[in-house]
Formats: sequence, C-alpha cells, structure tokens
Amino acid sequence: MINNTTNCVLIMRARLTRVIARNPQRAAGLAVLLALSLMAVFASQIAPHDPRQTGIPYQAPSFEHLLGTNDLGQDLFSELIYATRVSLVIGFFAGIISLVAGVTIGVFAGYYRGWAEELLMGTTDVFLLIPGLPLMIMLAAYLDPSMWNIIIVVGLLWWCSTARVVHSRVLQIREMQFIESTRALGFSDLYIIIKHVLVNTKDIIFAKFSLAVASAMLSEASLSFLGLGDPMNISWGEMTYFAFSRGGFANDMWWWYLPPGLMICISIMGFLMVTIEDRKDSKLLELI
Repeated sequence: MINNTTNCVLIMRARLTRVIARNPQRAAGLAVLLALSLMAVFASQIAPHDPRQTGIPYQAPSFEHLLGTNDLGQDLFSELIYATRVSLVIGFFAGIISLVAGVTIGVFAGYYRGWAEELLMGTTDVFLLIPGLPLMIMLAAYLDPSMWNIIIVVGLLWWCSTARVVHSRVLQIREMQFIESTRALGFSDLYIIIKHVLVNTKDIIFAKFSLAVASAMLSEASLSFLGLGDPMNISWGEMTYFAFSRGGFANDMWWWYLPPGLMICISIMGFLMVTIEDRKDSKLLELI
C-alpha cells in the first residue's frame, strides 16, 4: 500500500514537472489563481479580524493590524482578504456572461453564414464602436449599486472580441473535410456544432474566458473606484475608492490603497499568464 502511494506521488510529481518545464508561464499563472481562489474560499479562516469590526481609526501597520486600519478602525488586511472573494466572483460570472454571448454569436454567425452572419457580426461591429467604459458608467449609475448589476453590466459589454475571434475560427473549421463528411452523413447542424465545432474551438474559448475574467475584474475596479460599486460587498476597487474619498491618498496611507491595487495587478497577470500557449503553437496568440 505504501509503495503504491509512493509510486502515485512520484508519477504526479513527474507529470507536474513536465507541465512546468513545457510552459512555466502558464504554471505560474495557475499557481497565482489557485492561491487567490483558496484565499477567497477560506477568507473567514485566514482573516485575523472581522472586516466590519470597528476600532481605532487610521492606525499604521502593526503586528495586530498588518495593514493598519481605515477611517472606521476596520482592519484593512482582513478587508483585503474578504474583497478577494467579491472581486473573483464578479470577474468569474461577468466572464461567463460575456463568454456565452460571444461564443453563441460567433459560432452561429460563422457556421450559418448568409443573413445570420451579416446580422450578428453587424451587431457586434456596432457594439465595438460604442466606447465601453462610458457606457458602463452610464448603466451602472442608472441601475442600483448592486454586485449583480455590476456583473450584468460588465458581462454584457465585453463579448464582442470573443464573438469576432470565435467567428474567425468557425469559418475555418466549417470548411474542413470532416465537417463536410459529417453533414453528408445526415447529422443535424446542432450535433455538428456541439460535437465538432465547439470541440475544435475550445482552445480559443478557454483563452478568451481567461481574458474576459481579467477584463471584467479591471472594469469592476474602475467602476468601483468611481463610486459606482456595491458598498455592501467590498471589492479591491471599492477599497481604493474608500481610500481616495476618506483621506487615504491625502494622508499618504499607502497601506490602504497600495495593497488592493497590487492584488488587482497580480490577479489580472495570473489570468493573462494562463492564456500563454506553448512555444510550439503560436496560432492562438495570433488570433487573439
């Protein structure tokens, strides 16, 4: 039993070493995202204080409060850990919304061509011409300041690039011989799309999902910094907004505004590193 366990551990270690050696950038990105995910899941166990508990305001970093306290005396390190959960949830669900919309439009436009392609890709071009951030600011200001409203606003405005990339790949796949053979055998279009087109587009879908999550997190941080975020669910962008509006920047309290900014950069860098392909295959990077 011990020998079998040891062999399994050695095999897993060898495979992990092979993956890291083949693409160290992607392995580093996955490690960063795994660490952030664990921080979000176990926030209540990692955070030393309740982020809503008040105390002495404007304290400098100390052993008790690693990142000091804000204007209400709340522990900033605990708030930073809990904000990880909110930022990742917003980025993940907004990325899913944009991915589903972009993939659906791109696949149907590329596969059916004709009037469907002109209508769907024409709509995509119209959305691409609209400035994204000003439109998000208008919609977020019009809607109630809710985390789910932010998810919907960001998700519905970041699908255009996904649609265009997927559309280009589907145009290539639909002309391949095996697609023609499958169609000649009498299989339905829906079967071909699910079993063949989407399967051969999964590398682009995976890369665009990672980029969509990163873009969604950055957009949410921008909206929150402008005061359009959800005050009941503190994110990293909301922390920087409070630091700006409550004297953190004016009093040069770097421990208030610098850590959330670094967390945003680290998380986005992690998602971008995950999209890096092997050196032997650069086609995906060219399409993106």
